[in-house]
Amino acid sequence: MSPKARAASHKKTQKILAEIAEEDKYRPVRHTKEKTARLLRANPKLKEAYNSLEEEFAALAALLAARQKAGLSQAEVARHMGIKTASLVRIEASLGSRTHSPSFTTLRRYAEACGKKLIIKFV
Repeated sequence: MSPKARAASHKKTQKILAEIAEEDKYRPVRHTKEKTARLLRANPKLKEAYNSLEEEFAALAALLAARQKAGLSQAEVARHMGIKTASLVRIEASLGSRTHSPSFTTLRRYAEACGKKLIIKFV
């Protein structure tokens, strides 16, 4: 294969790889309360599963509210906690997925990083 043909082949390969990367790019789906309510009304099994996550969603909302109220980014909270940003992202994501439950120590450190105190209530 000539150098010119090799360069053309390489360029074509790079273009294809760029197109694949663009297709696989993370694209968040925006949800509104109305859309969620409509989906839950239309699918009773989904509604049951969604409702079973109520406590996790409440805990996640509390974490995010504390961080936002403190005016901190994930990177800043991670730095205050002495962990990597990716670890903090996993902590926040885990509450909605049930893949991992953060320890009380981790939640306490998160609260302290946001200038808050961890308090747990049974109601």
